Amino acid sequence: MSCRAAPWGRPSAPRGRPFPASARLRGPFGGTNSWKNPVLKNSWRIGDVPAMFGLPSGLFRCMASSSSGDGGFSRPQSIDEAPIPLYPWPDKQRPRVCILGGGFGGLYTALRLESLVWPGNNKPQVMLVDQSERFVFKPMLYELLSGEVDVWEIAPYFTELLKNTSVQFVKDSVKLLRPSDHLRREPGVSCTGGVVHLESGTVVEYDWLVLALGAEAKIDVVPGSAEYALPFTTLEHALKVESELKMLERRKFGKKSPPIQVAIVGLGYSGVELAATISERLKNTGTVKAINFQTTICPNAPPGNREAALKVLESQNIQLFLGYSVNCIREVYASEDSGSMVADAKEAGGGDKKLVLELQAAQRGLQSQVLEADLVLWTVGSQSQILRLQPPDAPYVIPLNGRGQVETEETLQVKGHPRTFAIGDSAALRDPSGKFLPANAQVAFQQADFAGWNLWAAINDRPLLPFRFQNLGEMMTLGRNDAAITANFIEGLTLEGPIGHAGVKI
Repeated sequence: MSCRAAPWGRPSAPRGRPFPASARLRGPFGGTNSWKNPVLKNSWRIGDVPAMFGLPSGLFRCMASSSSGDGGFSRPQSIDEAPIPLYPWPDKQRPRVCILGGGFGGLYTALRLESLVWPGNNKPQVMLVDQSERFVFKPMLYELLSGEVDVWEIAPYFTELLKNTSVQFVKDSVKLLRPSDHLRREPGVSCTGGVVHLESGTVVEYDWLVLALGAEAKIDVVPGSAEYALPFTTLEHALKVESELKMLERRKFGKKSPPIQVAIVGLGYSGVELAATISERLKNTGTVKAINFQTTICPNAPPGNREAALKVLESQNIQLFLGYSVNCIREVYASEDSGSMVADAKEAGGGDKKLVLELQAAQRGLQSQVLEADLVLWTVGSQSQILRLQPPDAPYVIPLNGRGQVETEETLQVKGHPRTFAIGDSAALRDPSGKFLPANAQVAFQQADFAGWNLWAAINDRPLLPFRFQNLGEMMTLGRNDAAITANFIEGLTLEGPIGHAGVKI
């Protein structure tokens, strides 16, 4: 997810130790909940229900009653499979809400549910599932490379953020979704919302589901990109890039050798911020080459932000290759004898490894290019995780658009699934003009607020609210002392340079 959240109109956060001052503007205040993952002591063998599903009999009857083409399954012939652990919700009476994904949308939905006033015994049990033990404040990942922040400042543990709340955090990955809220119900049979299978083998039965898994980097785009290019979307990616830069800096230190060469593919928000940050870090010891398919940078950014970013890139002498696409990336070695590039390390005689990018002109009037680099960063392309999580016997049970995003109603409910909500990069939602909402943190923040409220309304049989996005503006970090902020409520105003940077840090 691109995380261009504007600094205004943040949802409220629980009390607790706040983020550092540099992070407060754009993220959750560290509030709240240390939850110790309960040990799954009890295993389930559920009669003659398939152990691979681990479903209680009521849900099994509901799902088995539907047609096989609608996501149901038939009764098995054998029950000799190993028992599957079913997640032990503490209270068998209260509603169970499972939130998949601990990004901006998922975390804030959990906190929103915690903050609401619930009548009677209706306050739900909330589980937050994420494959990482840390919440990552992605707009500040670049500042790891500039040395402005440490890991703990931008990636606090979920258990720390959720301390003093009732939200239960589970560190695990999602393996399979099997919703049942779209199925035909038999009279007198109470059906739940469905089940989630986790990679650990645990099966989570839920009443309400929130899909906030976001998108993952799509790196295998051209030959060599998966092998030789690094993405920059997670904390692990950022730490890997930092490690590679340090290694290159040590290797070049004190030597009369060519400058470090870093190639960045894509000049959207992420590519521009990476280019500015790395160029500022390398200074005279390296060069940055940035490639973009369009003939401009940040095509979806406000004009003021785009112009400010272009000024910074040009002032830092970043080499821009606009109107080009990468055809392939390959590895070569510099021969110590001749200085030429060879594909075989043995022929190079111990020479330095280089990466070669073959660029193809995407616009008329441009010539093909061949670039050399020590490090290639890939910031274009993403893919939804939902498609690979659908049941193999019902691959389209969750409706997706052509981009792999979940089709939702205005209430953020998945179409045909009244007990399932989708937000953030997982969801396909349009604004009143018919355009898809951007995949950024500002949208996820606002959707989390509505998702939390609509879950409250659905559980308490109240009317649900249609989601309406309010664009508050955008910001970009362009190095240690530069940034750009465009406030949507003041037309034509862009804060840039040191003033913009000060605004980001407030």
